[in-house]
Amino acid sequence: MSKLSEALKNKKFAVTSEVGPPKGMNIDTCIEDAELIKDLVTAINVTDNQSAVMRISSTAICHKLVEKGMEPVFQMVCRDRNRIALQSDMLGAWLLGIENVLCLTGDHNSLGDHPGSRPVFDLDSVQLIKAISDLNGGHDMVGNELEGSPDFFHGAVVTPESDPVEPQIIKMKKKIDAGAKFFQTQAVYSPEVFEKFMNKVQKFNVPVMVGIVVLKSAGMAKFMNANVAGVNVPEAIVKEMADTPKEDRAKKSVEISARIIRRVKSMCQGAHIMPLGWDKHVPAILEQAEL
Repeated sequence: MSKLSEALKNKKFAVTSEVGPPKGMNIDTCIEDAELIKDLVTAINVTDNQSAVMRISSTAICHKLVEKGMEPVFQMVCRDRNRIALQSDMLGAWLLGIENVLCLTGDHNSLGDHPGSRPVFDLDSVQLIKAISDLNGGHDMVGNELEGSPDFFHGAVVTPESDPVEPQIIKMKKKIDAGAKFFQTQAVYSPEVFEKFMNKVQKFNVPVMVGIVVLKSAGMAKFMNANVAGVNVPEAIVKEMADTPKEDRAKKSVEISARIIRRVKSMCQGAHIMPLGWDKHVPAILEQAEL
């Protein structure tokens, strides 16, 4: 049983953060970022060609973390592989010691650095969750028996601040029915909205980890409001960042992230921090959040 699975099963407040594989062979910074937080978090997500930008294999980075005694959460998107490759890569991941998986549909190719590439999307996130559940049950998607099966702790994503939120809840239920065992959320900036969401989904009795995207500037907040579906940075926080001198923005960002976690941690079962390169600030966020 993975540490993440054990923590959530035992109702402990779990903390995860994430690292992004580099675009190339120099993985030193990526591994150093993971080493910096390894004793402060339960597990570390490894993104999969995030934002449709080609990077070194997330499977390889996950395996490197396993070798160094860390526990990864392998993010797998459906954009780049058909169902044969998805199942094959999942079995390979288990062989390499990877136990946790986060299933995502993935950003469209047109948003990344290879816009001329051909999108696959043979499966969506719900179907991928079901496929992994099938592998755990000892057979592939079409019912063929496996010669030995994995036992993945696999989860999914939900967007609590989506408006309207009902479609998110309907899809969340589909993911649970397909076998999702935990959820990490898209960025949350409004504790009040998050509380309303949690009140609606508590009936599902599945662990939810609140997602915290670390803001770097007011400009970043405005960009997310305009371009990232389901993300809403309140005007008060945008102003708070805008009024902060450039040299103090990192300190203010830490303060905002920690403040949100403190306000919502009684509502959920964990926090997932997305530092977007500001990994060095994760320890301060966790300290101020009293985790």
